[in-house]
Amino acid sequence: MLPGVTPVVYINGAFVPETEALIRVDDGGWLHGAGLFETMRAENGRVFRFDAHVRRLIRSAERVLRPIERSMLPTEGAIGELLERNRLHTARVRMTATAGSVRGDPSATEFPPLSVCVSALPLTAYPTESYERGVQAVICDYRVSPSDPVAGHKTTSYLPRLLGLRRAQMVGAAEAIWFTTQNHLAEGCISNVFVVSDGVLRTAPLETPVLAGIARAVVFELARANGIKAREEVLTINDLLDAQEVLLTNSIMQVMPVVRVEKRDIGDGHVGPMAKRLLLHYRELVQKESDLQPHGPVEN
Repeated sequence: MLPGVTPVVYINGAFVPETEALIRVDDGGWLHGAGLFETMRAENGRVFRFDAHVRRLIRSAERVLRPIERSMLPTEGAIGELLERNRLHTARVRMTATAGSVRGDPSATEFPPLSVCVSALPLTAYPTESYERGVQAVICDYRVSPSDPVAGHKTTSYLPRLLGLRRAQMVGAAEAIWFTTQNHLAEGCISNVFVVSDGVLRTAPLETPVLAGIARAVVFELARANGIKAREEVLTINDLLDAQEVLLTNSIMQVMPVVRVEKRDIGDGHVGPMAKRLLLHYRELVQKESDLQPHGPVEN
């Protein structure tokens, strides 16, 4: 945040100083982790694929929280105004929706109001060196269970993912890769995982389960547009370790090459051509879409 700028958040339909943003102590998100969130990247004052983020949150809410009407969530214009108020051009934007009060009348026929908050912070980009030289990943000690009702959804019950990521960072790795209880490749703590073998881009099917990543979908879109073979496929540890390339994707990192998993080099231990190609196309697409309808006066 710029010096002298008081951070502003959007909460329950209003813009307020961050220090004055409050939720109830009986909110289900605070008490039980009953909430969902979206982490988004803004360029040129515009969130990349904002509608896709909103649709994912609404879909997840129907499955694990409760139905959310589109009108309950901020518009793209409201996000643009939030960025303007915080004098941000490139930003990390987080939208959180939690269950609201859990002390309502059990006989009531209507749900209590949700708590919806959006914050925007200066984007802390991954180091250029990470893209040029690649990063290391480790295998997470934890497992994804297909019977977990929140698996595949971006919930505020995020502690296991943060613990896995912290363990990875303690040994100098950028990510910890999860497998399922059936030993199928799933995803990273904060990313989707792709492998490249025989020139084909592969990733775990959504029903594995894995998060329906926004960047994951963009990579499939870019593959189709550029003649790259890509498909969903049940993958194993051998598919990961024997891959020619391994890529991580999320909305902030975009496309990140992995050159080492545990003590095993991926391919020749250098960033491969697929990673370079997809990252270039991804950044071009972000620039193209962010130039369409830029929002207001902004500074970094």
